[in-house]
Amino acid sequence: MKQSPKKYYSNTAKTPHNNRRKLPPKSSSTDISPKNEVKEMFMKWFKKNNIVGQIMSKQDVVQNILIKINAKQEDALGSAINELKNEGLIEVKEDGVTLVLTQKGTDFIL
Repeated sequence: MKQSPKKYYSNTAKTPHNNRRKLPPKSSSTDISPKNEVKEMFMKWFKKNNIVGQIMSKQDVVQNILIKINAKQEDALGSAINELKNEGLIEVKEDGVTLVLTQKGTDFIL
C-alpha cells in the first residue's frame, strides 16, 4: 500500500477578511458624563409627566432610573440629584428620595 504524499498548506495567503482595517468604536454615550446622563433621565421622566409639582416617588425612581443605569451612572446619581436641586429644577422631600418638579423645572423642560 502506497502512502500519499503529505500536503503542506501555507497560511501566508492573505484573505480579504485579514486585510480589513479596524473601525473606530461606535459612538456611544461617552460624550456625556454619567452625571449629565442621569440628570437627563430625570428630566425626561418629568417631561413625559409634565405637571408642576409632579412627584417622582421612590418606586418611580427605581422603575425609571435605577434599573436603567450602569455602575458609573449609579456612582453619579447623588451628585446629579444635588445639581438638579441646586439649579432649582426639583425639590427633594424630607425622605431624601421623593422628588418634586418645580416651576423652574417645568419651564426648563418646555
